[in-house]
Amino acid sequence: MMNKLKLIAFIFFIGTTGFAQEVEFTEYDLDNGLHVILHQDNTAPVVTVGVMYHVGSKDEAPGRTGFAHFFEHLLFEGTKNIERGEWFNIVAANGGSNNANTTEDRTYYYETFPSNNLELGLWMESERMLHPVINQIGVDTQNEVVKEEKRTRVDNAPYGKIIYNTGIVPYMFKKHPYQNSVIGTMEDLDAAKLDEFEAFFEKYYKPNNATLVVAGDLDIAKTKKMIKDYFGPIPSGPEVERVDIEEEPITETIVATEYDSNIQIPAKIFVYRTPSMKERDAYVLSMISSILTDGKSSRMYKKMVDEEKEAIQVLAFPRSMEDYGLYLMGALAMGDTSLDTLASSMDEEIERLKTELISEKEYQKLQNKFENRFVNSNSSIQGIASSLATYHMLYGDTDLINEEIEIYRDITREDIKEVANKYLNENQRLELEYLPQTDSQ
Repeated sequence: MMNKLKLIAFIFFIGTTGFAQEVEFTEYDLDNGLHVILHQDNTAPVVTVGVMYHVGSKDEAPGRTGFAHFFEHLLFEGTKNIERGEWFNIVAANGGSNNANTTEDRTYYYETFPSNNLELGLWMESERMLHPVINQIGVDTQNEVVKEEKRTRVDNAPYGKIIYNTGIVPYMFKKHPYQNSVIGTMEDLDAAKLDEFEAFFEKYYKPNNATLVVAGDLDIAKTKKMIKDYFGPIPSGPEVERVDIEEEPITETIVATEYDSNIQIPAKIFVYRTPSMKERDAYVLSMISSILTDGKSSRMYKKMVDEEKEAIQVLAFPRSMEDYGLYLMGALAMGDTSLDTLASSMDEEIERLKTELISEKEYQKLQNKFENRFVNSNSSIQGIASSLATYHMLYGDTDLINEEIEIYRDITREDIKEVANKYLNENQRLELEYLPQTDSQ
């Protein structure tokens, strides 16, 4: 009986991971440069309309940080045909939901509606692109919203400087605008004039700097016509000059201390600068993260939390970006454990990766995890829409939505060892002590 159950489980696993359904899509360009990606899935009566703009915090001028994230909020204020404050009401009244998010490299807006409201979603996003209302009232309103978000998520959040990189990136980038956090500084936003916000919009929020993705219950021919009607007349903007700044390699250990008044438990953090998200090595580093801290059987968790009881939590993850990446490792101290002890334990695990091949059993487990992640990433219409836009805009290859798993499948145990030796070196990292702030500091 047990063998039969194992066989059934294995067949189910193969069905859900080994043969993930291919995401079919159609892509083309409008005359104004807007790149369009359509994915038809009529299994449920929902549709997502998303627009990704190739603008993030790295595109901001010196002294004007936070603009891209600010526009994430500002472009919900209203348009020529959508009254101020009505955007969310229109979406909710028509059974939909919406959101937006910003990274160092891009800004993404999307709505999900019952599929009979597809045209409404297209109209709203064309309104946002064609003629949003950018005035002083909206700027002042969203300035307060962003300030509150910064207070809540960064300034008053435990370990906020690590989570949002504000206490990390200034050490890792000296030339590249990745040295600025996505949320920026309030001083820069306060100092900006209305015409600077208007100029930022005119430069970046144009069809030739955007990707429109429509995914879900749709008819391809009808959707193409609506897209042409709503987006075709929008004039293109100037060609955007991309950031092209090369950082000098890190060749000596950077030692730093950051304080946080919101924490009581100190942490030791290692940060390494790594290659672009498009590079194969970035995929290998994702696998290394899983080996180290993904689950209770991971190496750092098992050693530092379970066995040695020197950490209450461990972390290891890549922060992949278009031009460069960051790789973070860290641990929160248990009791009186010193940060030097945490550092030594992390270095031991790094050294194991650099000198020993992971076992075949560990390797197969790792491959199974990434197969599952691949399937799950395409399990919702919203997720598919976001992935299609991201793969086109930041990776330059929309087909990765189906083919990226082959990159992971092709990674060998030897690759993991080689990449660990290439990037996870003491003289190439930031060693950060993250400490509770006291009244005397």
